[in-house]
Amino acid sequence: MTDIRDDVRAGFAETFGYEASGIWSAPGRVNLIGEHTDYNEGFVLPFAIDRRTIIALGLREDRLMRIASEFADELVELDLSELTPENLTGWSAYPLGVAWALGEHGADLAAVPGFDIFVDSDVPVGAGLSSSAAIESAVALALNDVWALGLDRRTLARVGQLAENRAVGAPTGIMDQSASMLGETDSAVFLDCRSLDSEIIDLGFAAAGLEIVIIDTGVNHSHATGGYGERRASCELGAKLLGVTALRDVAVADLDQARTILDDVTFRRVRHIVTENQRVLDTVRVLREQGAGAIGDLLDASHQSMRDDFEISVPELDLAVETARMNGAIGARMTGGGFGGAAIALVPVDAISRLQVAIDGAFAEHGYGQPDTFVVSAAKGAGRD
Repeated sequence: MTDIRDDVRAGFAETFGYEASGIWSAPGRVNLIGEHTDYNEGFVLPFAIDRRTIIALGLREDRLMRIASEFADELVELDLSELTPENLTGWSAYPLGVAWALGEHGADLAAVPGFDIFVDSDVPVGAGLSSSAAIESAVALALNDVWALGLDRRTLARVGQLAENRAVGAPTGIMDQSASMLGETDSAVFLDCRSLDSEIIDLGFAAAGLEIVIIDTGVNHSHATGGYGERRASCELGAKLLGVTALRDVAVADLDQARTILDDVTFRRVRHIVTENQRVLDTVRVLREQGAGAIGDLLDASHQSMRDDFEISVPELDLAVETARMNGAIGARMTGGGFGGAAIALVPVDAISRLQVAIDGAFAEHGYGQPDTFVVSAAKGAGRD
């Protein structure tokens, strides 16, 4: 990570011709369990990972905002007076959208100075590890500091969500930004997406001799495209037909009645959300009462629900999960919004090498591109470096 910070500092100086005033970073996240429950006002259990987006920032004396990065050739410029969601395009909509969203949360954008930002990251893009929330959280924390806004971390998570919803156009919930902002070492963030109350839950992976292995299938997805929005619309329709504010208000015991009211597709979408909410609650309870080694069945059931009821998996994800289970994982599931991205496997340390070899072999046998498999640890959230 020190190398990336050095690269960001050097990239900033080379691009803008002066030294940055500070370095900030924020992590990507893995969602241990609780997929698509966040925008249904339900429960999620993500954790921040030890892959981060790093930004260098310097304040300007004029009103210009300039954004550059290690992974894009163009330098994006925009005046603060022109900062609206409609004027934002491409990857720069993430950092500039945060500046706009801070205005929606009380920052006086007519009174603050412009800035230069240079970005680099080792959070894989398109893998379902929330590279977007990492950049949003790093920029939100940095601008909160240099503009002296005094917003707390939960508010900054809402800022990041608003930027993603309005500036980027992705209808995501608040889970990703909350994990990136609130994460702690070897811990998950148990988040109630209705009240936004959160609690840090000890994972105990290290003590149990377990690691989380990410299997990045290389199948890219985009939250701003159709499948994610269609699932969200199905959930909203289900809630409306069942007469509830959100699917959070439907219990597992209500599903038999719901089946008589809803068409088959809407019912299966609803069933995933309702049972997934329960799985989150069960996972928190099992972690507390029995420890990390006992949550495997809940991870497996989550994947089956996403594959069969929510229909957001793809063959590469199913192969990754199945192969992991057959080669030492105590549980595995796809993670993230779906339609590509990554799976996670909870694996005893001494089985990791065997699992990685088996995954590579299975993907080659099926004619798929070679996946990227790597271990992540639960890490601390966003901060000034």
